[in-house]
Amino acid sequence: MKTLRNRSCLVACLLLCGCSPLMQGSIDTLKAAVDITEPLQLTAADVAAVPYAQILVTTPSSEGVMAKLRQQGDLQFWVASGKQVLLMRDGLVVRSVGLEPSLDGTRFDGDSPFKRGLQRITDGETSTRWIDIYKGEQVGLALNSRFRRKGLETVTILGQPHVLQRIDEAIEIPALGFSATNRFWVRPDNGLVLQSEQHLTPELALKIVHLRPDWETAR
Repeated sequence: MKTLRNRSCLVACLLLCGCSPLMQGSIDTLKAAVDITEPLQLTAADVAAVPYAQILVTTPSSEGVMAKLRQQGDLQFWVASGKQVLLMRDGLVVRSVGLEPSLDGTRFDGDSPFKRGLQRITDGETSTRWIDIYKGEQVGLALNSRFRRKGLETVTILGQPHVLQRIDEAIEIPALGFSATNRFWVRPDNGLVLQSEQHLTPELALKIVHLRPDWETAR
């Protein structure tokens, strides 16, 4: 019965995404587009017209809106009409589906600093997590990170300015010889991540903007 309800919820969300002027013709651009698409022109009214929390997701070659299908504990399921899915926990993408090469899983070695809240991170703090990449069966790759606290920055979302704490995460995957920097902009009071730039895999980087942060659960 629970599986049936979940499937029904998924169908309802995909139907909503397909018929909404906000979603239609934009989410499907998240498919592996060759050419960079024109930036979406979104307004607060567009977002308010859809009864789901929404995020704007940008890749180097595409852009689209995803809706939050459901939340299971602290795990959020964000779905696009093209059936791409992002699973997020505490502002970090822990799995992706339909965006290649997909991140197939994430496990922390010890406590997750994201769960504690990035607003509480200390400068220079380190962490290790293990990731699986759905390409060549790359399983159990160690991803080491070091956090840096940056200053407060003003980020404008749908015309509304937000003064946010920027946290940079320098990451490296020794087995792949890969290093990069993830960036998170969080509310100083509760650590809610409103905007981020995340490298899910060496070949997949996303910018994620929460269009309806008022619908998210504050820490």
